[in-house]
Amino acid sequence: MKTILLGNAGAGKSTLSKRLIAKHPAARLSLDEVAFCEGTQRRPLQDSIADVRVFIADHESWIIEGCYADIIEPILGECDELIFLNPGVDVCIAHCRARPWEPEKFGSKEEQDKNLENLIEWVAAYDTRSDEYGLRRHRVLYEAYKGNKRELNHTSEYESV
Repeated sequence: MKTILLGNAGAGKSTLSKRLIAKHPAARLSLDEVAFCEGTQRRPLQDSIADVRVFIADHESWIIEGCYADIIEPILGECDELIFLNPGVDVCIAHCRARPWEPEKFGSKEEQDKNLENLIEWVAAYDTRSDEYGLRRHRVLYEAYKGNKRELNHTSEYESV
């Protein structure tokens, strides 16, 4: 398995990747791990891409998940399947509100909760953003990919993956 999961924050990428790994053991990389320096500052793009290439070279079977079209685009040819999770902004917001503490991202549940409203605002702008994280850029990436791909628009469809 060499799968890329693309979608908005809260779309269910991490949950789906964990479900897939339970069925078919594979290494997992969240692009959040390679995209940022300290805090919210993005690393140089080429550094992030280089780290992803190392991850791919080190693992025979993998799942890469994220919303970073600029990191995904150069490695897209390495995957066997692209899955675009696009359940809609309201679902993504509900998932963000229900998200348990993510210790790999935040020092405490309180710290994560302090960031929640900023995250909700960011997620809510998905349909209108023109950056690397927005629906327009994800759609272009998905449409341009000529390999095996599927777009899932309802969380009930995630069960069939």
